Amino acid sequence: MRFIKKNLCTILCLALFVVLGTTDAAFAQAVDLVDTAQGKAVAVFKAVKSIIFIVGGFGLVVLAFMAIFGKLDWKKFSMLAVGLAILAAAGSIVDYATGDSEGTALGDTFSQSAQ
Repeated sequence: MRFIKKNLCTILCLALFVVLGTTDAAFAQAVDLVDTAQGKAVAVFKAVKSIIFIVGGFGLVVLAFMAIFGKLDWKKFSMLAVGLAILAAAGSIVDYATGDSEGTALGDTFSQSAQ
C-alpha cells in the first residue's frame, strides 16, 4: 500500500500514456470537434476585441481630458496605447509566432486599415 501511495502520480501518468497511445481511431473523429472549437474561439476573440476597442476609446477620451487639465499620467497612457496596439496586431503576432497563416482568421486590424 505504501508503494501505491508514493507512486500514485507515476502510475496515473503511465495509465494515461497507455490510453492515449491506443486510441488513435477515436482521435481521428475528434478533428471536427477541434475545428468547431477553433471557430468558436475565433468568434469570441473578435467579439471581445470589439468591446475592448470601445472601452479603450473611452479610456483615450479620459486621458485626453486629463491632458487638458494637466493631470496626464504618461505611464497609464503608454499602457493603454501598447495594449491596444498588441490587440490590433494579434493576427500578425499569431502568424509570426506559428510561421503559418492561422492568425488571419482573427482579423488583423493593421492589415485591414492598410488596404
